[in-house]
Amino acid sequence: MSELPIIDSPFVLGMRNLHQHPRLASPEAFASWLEARVDEGLHWFDHADIYGDGDQNGDTERHFGAALSLRPGLRDKVRIITKTCIVPAARDRSPFQVKHYDSSPGYLAQAIDSALQRLGVDRIDHLLLHRPDPLLDAEPTAHALEAAIDAGKIGAVGVSNHLPAQWRRLQAVLEHPLSINQFELSIARSEALFDGRWDASSQDGMLALAYSPLCGGRLFEGVLVNQMLRQLSEQSGVSAAGVALAWLKRIPNGPVPVIGTLRPNRIQALLEDTRSDFELERTAWFALLESARAHRVL
Repeated sequence: MSELPIIDSPFVLGMRNLHQHPRLASPEAFASWLEARVDEGLHWFDHADIYGDGDQNGDTERHFGAALSLRPGLRDKVRIITKTCIVPAARDRSPFQVKHYDSSPGYLAQAIDSALQRLGVDRIDHLLLHRPDPLLDAEPTAHALEAAIDAGKIGAVGVSNHLPAQWRRLQAVLEHPLSINQFELSIARSEALFDGRWDASSQDGMLALAYSPLCGGRLFEGVLVNQMLRQLSEQSGVSAAGVALAWLKRIPNGPVPVIGTLRPNRIQALLEDTRSDFELERTAWFALLESARAHRVL
C-alpha cells in the first residue's frame, strides 16, 4: 500500500479562476507568483482538467506546466491535486455534443497521461474523480487507478462531490484507500455537516477538502452573517475572511480549505489569519451558522 501524501499547508490554492487574472497570463509572471507562494509555505495547488476558458481540456494545467518549465526547481516543491471525468459538451466528440461523465479505464488512463504532460510533472499527488459517474464500472476503473498508482503516475486516488454510497462502491474494489473527499463547505453551505458526508468521510479515514469556503465572496453579502463576521473580526484582530476560515478550523480534524483568490495581498492576509491562535468558541460557531441559515438548529 502506497504512502498517502499529506496536506501540510493551512490551505490549498485553487486554480479554477487562474484564466481570469490578466496579470498572471504570461508564464513568466505566473512562475514568479508560484515561486512566491511556495516561499510562503503554500505549495499545494488544486486543478481540474476542465479549468480554463479554451476549447481544449487543461488550459489551466497547461499554463501551470509552462510556468514550471521556466523554474524547473519548483517541480520538486509543488504538490498537485487534479480532477478528471467531466467531459463538457463543447469537448464531446460524439454526434450528441452532450456533457457527460467518463470514468472508464481507457478514458482515465489517457486523462492521467495528458494531465502529467500538461503539468510538466512526473507524478500527480492526488487524482480525484470530479463527479460520481452513474455508469461507473467499479472494478475495471479500480484496476486502472491502481495501475497508475503502481506506475508512480499518481500518489493516491480521491473523490469530489460524491455521496458515501458512491465512493464506497469504488472503495470496495480498490486496493489502495481513497485519500480525499472534496466537497463544498462554508458557513453558508453547511449541508455536508448534517447530511452525513462529513461524518462518513471521517469514518472512512478520508481527508476532507472544502472548496468555496468563502462562497466566492458571496458569504459577505448576507447582512446578518456579514455583521457577525465583522464583529468577531474587530474583537479578534483577524479579518472577516479569517473568521470564516476559523469556523472551518473549529471542526475537530476539520477540512482543509481550498482558497479561490489568487491575489497575493489577500493570500498573505489569510495566511497570517490561519497562523494566529484565534479559535472560535462553540457558541460563536453556532451563532455564525444561525446567522447564515436564518434559523436555529433543530
